[in-house]
Amino acid sequence: MRGIVTIDGPSASGKSSVAQRVAKALGVPYLSSGLLYRAAALLALRAGVDLGDEEALLPLLQASRVRLLPGEENRVLAGEEDLTPHLHTPEVDRVVSQVARHPGVRSWVNARLKEVPPPFVAEGRDMGRAVFPEAPHKFYLTASPEVRARRRAKERPQDYEEVLQDLLRRDRLDQAQSQPAPGALVLDTSAMTLEEVVAWILGHLQD
Repeated sequence: MRGIVTIDGPSASGKSSVAQRVAKALGVPYLSSGLLYRAAALLALRAGVDLGDEEALLPLLQASRVRLLPGEENRVLAGEEDLTPHLHTPEVDRVVSQVARHPGVRSWVNARLKEVPPPFVAEGRDMGRAVFPEAPHKFYLTASPEVRARRRAKERPQDYEEVLQDLLRRDRLDQAQSQPAPGALVLDTSAMTLEEVVAWILGHLQD
């Protein structure tokens, strides 16, 4: 596989796990755009920057020398510090959508992603629509909020109801950004296993 595959979808739709396995099956790296948005949110929280102030956020990001290291597992560095272990926390979960709404932050993330040469599998909210519209293979994964909350609750130190409310809030905030790309194949994964979703995508890539 020599081109770009995009896998988009709302929070906890399974796109990260699916993208990792599809990329591994194809023998190419995968790119997690969400980690870069999470890095932006973490840096803003640490610096005490107003999350609604894009003019304060952008200089912070530009000065932080953030890099995405793709591969079987993605890592995000800020200078020499590995931010990756700190990116999946309830605190970051709650504010990442607020940071990602800023056009300048999205442009910053997109620039970091475009530094990586293809081939790769890119996952996120708008990879096929806004970042890599030239990608020949585009997929959009979704699932009911309840299913996504159950999945996420297994990964967080929160109970199901709290996770569900956080997801519904993120869905509202991400609504404009998280839409299927033109021509994307849309799949509801609510009743599917991870292995079934991966097999479905690989089957379409081989058609």
